[in-house]
Amino acid sequence: MTIAPTDGRVDDAGRASRPVRQARRAVRRLRIGLEGRHSGWTAPLLVWLGSRLVSTLFLATMFVVATASGWTFASHRTDPTFFTFSGSWDAWQYRTIATAGYPRSLPVDADGNVRPNAWAFLPVFPWVVRALMTSGLSFWVAGFLVALLCGAGACVLLHRLIRVTGCSRRALRGVALFAFGPLGFLLQVSYAESMFLLLVFGALLALVRQRYWLVTLLGVTAAFTRPGILALAVALAVHLVVRWVRDARGGPVFPWSSRIGVAASGLVVAAAGLAWPFVAGAVTGRSDAYLATELSWWVGFVGRREFAPLTPWFVMAGRWLGVAGIVLVVVVLAGFVVFLTRRSVRAVGPDVLGFVAGYGLYLVAVFLPQQSLARLLLPMAPLLGSDAFVRTQRRTVGWIAVGIVLQPVAIVFLWFLGYP
Repeated sequence: MTIAPTDGRVDDAGRASRPVRQARRAVRRLRIGLEGRHSGWTAPLLVWLGSRLVSTLFLATMFVVATASGWTFASHRTDPTFFTFSGSWDAWQYRTIATAGYPRSLPVDADGNVRPNAWAFLPVFPWVVRALMTSGLSFWVAGFLVALLCGAGACVLLHRLIRVTGCSRRALRGVALFAFGPLGFLLQVSYAESMFLLLVFGALLALVRQRYWLVTLLGVTAAFTRPGILALAVALAVHLVVRWVRDARGGPVFPWSSRIGVAASGLVVAAAGLAWPFVAGAVTGRSDAYLATELSWWVGFVGRREFAPLTPWFVMAGRWLGVAGIVLVVVVLAGFVVFLTRRSVRAVGPDVLGFVAGYGLYLVAVFLPQQSLARLLLPMAPLLGSDAFVRTQRRTVGWIAVGIVLQPVAIVFLWFLGYP
């Protein structure tokens, strides 16, 4: 006769003992509860809350250690508190916008070259923070709270977006990868990232649900929150073509009113995405105000040069790695295209795939790749709900573990070596 062990081991018949079976049933019930009737918003919020505990622990620990040790921060802080620590990098530019607005004339150096200034940053985030500051909060505390709440909303909307084309299990796993990722702390720092992600995920969800007026509203707001919303116009174009073709092939009817709505939404979003350079030019009286401001951040990496679309990645790689860098860029871009053509990735649907492809094209066309690249990839987070990342529980846990391990590494790099 086999006596079942009582210490959680497996008996001779290969069956788990009662404590192990009970623990497994409890975990299964919790998972079903999170992925089932609580999957609307409580489940992603619980994931968000857990991730905030982890990220806050890392940030607070690093702040205490660095302050006690007298480490030099990459971005200067005149008021060394945890909230200013959470508002490092170029967040002081947002503070300038919130408290003083944009400069009427561009700052220049002794040679007449434009210096970095607030025109590189869009106004929605600092305006919302300024509204909260009327309650008496400092910019750093108000910015932290706005970013924190937007991060929670982004997790909820990402969860719903993934559920539309997948299932609740993949949705929750995808949100966990997003919130616990290497840059998960960005969901609570005084930058516009979490607000932009909230608006983008909401716009994509509205697009999938064919609520084009809401796509337009969220898209226009996002266009004045952070650059990159032209990718949503690409997604709208893809949506228009796909629905038109399906209708022509006998699929769901695509009425002309909806066709006009999609086209109008795409044009409005595209116009909004292109508007800021004209706003900067009109206020400063210099037509290249925005472009010259953006190029001022390139000087430390590639020197002063003229801008040409689709060349920044090759310029950066060639400057630092020579021919090998050019080859590396070609390989990376080819690999990205191949990745998007995988069946598991295409399962996210043409709307999301169109946005991701358009956003990738935007990054290649105008962005100089450096330490900000990882941060700028976050709008592609809907891909985290594909089987490429969350097909199995083991794969999901593995990716989450990698994200948690890399978070303190990213914090050290971005706070003490360079900033995005």
